[in-house]
Amino acid sequence: MALGPRGEETTVRVSVLGTGAMGAGVAQSLLRAGHDVTAWNRTTERARPLADLGATVVAEVTDAVADAQVVLLTLFDTDAVVDVLEQAAGDAPQDAVWVQASTIGVPGTETVVQLAAKYGITLVEAMMLGTKAPAEQGKLTMLVAGDPDAVSVVEPVLDAVSAKVVHAGDRVGQGTALKLAANAWIASITAATGQSLAIASALGLDPQLFLQAIEGSASDSAYAHTKGAAMIAQEFPAQFALDGLRKDIALITEAARDAGVDTTLLDALGRVYAEASAAGHGGDDIAAVGTAF
Repeated sequence: MALGPRGEETTVRVSVLGTGAMGAGVAQSLLRAGHDVTAWNRTTERARPLADLGATVVAEVTDAVADAQVVLLTLFDTDAVVDVLEQAAGDAPQDAVWVQASTIGVPGTETVVQLAAKYGITLVEAMMLGTKAPAEQGKLTMLVAGDPDAVSVVEPVLDAVSAKVVHAGDRVGQGTALKLAANAWIASITAATGQSLAIASALGLDPQLFLQAIEGSASDSAYAHTKGAAMIAQEFPAQFALDGLRKDIALITEAARDAGVDTTLLDALGRVYAEASAAGHGGDDIAAVGTAF
């Protein structure tokens, strides 16, 4: 049984719309915490495995939201979020809180905020910082923004899926801004790890020596070791698909340019990840960016 913000036992009826790697992982964590989960995916078969774990899997998005207290949007892009909102907004209970957890950038978020106002939807943001495994383990970092009263309604949901919650602000859009900044860091450090391993190897060294050199120093990063190990092994099971990060880099670049931030590094990152994708690694983990070097 899940615990509410005051420690009382609370079971929340949560609709998870979108059961890709992240949505499915979040649904698993919600089920483990004792919440009542209804799952929907555009391709229903992708959601079917969640039924074995106790979720109710439905084929129509309108059915998914019909009895929801919290509607969690874990979709790929703006078009998908808009499409789902247009289809299902009128079928959810009036007091349901919709949680936008999809990385859709600044213009996409503004569009969704306008649609929520049009349909009278209570909307908050909870951007997911983490990959497939933390989603499944309930160890994501959630970047939350929105009206505090609405956020308090979804706290049991956040508790079930996260190890940490960062409140970015009271306005939907501030969570997105923080997610873009965080994903710029993820893209940079992953590519930089691949570059350093490639340099070490090209100069005749065991690339593992690079990871040994930074270990325990001020420049160390657990992420460099995780992704670096995958790069050295040349094994890339997807925790965060490379093409998904390419989509995010484009959103980050757009937001940075519009805000007057120089995009030299982001432009270079976009090219490096595009090279890895063109070589057939688009569906692989982002660690496959190392192949571009």
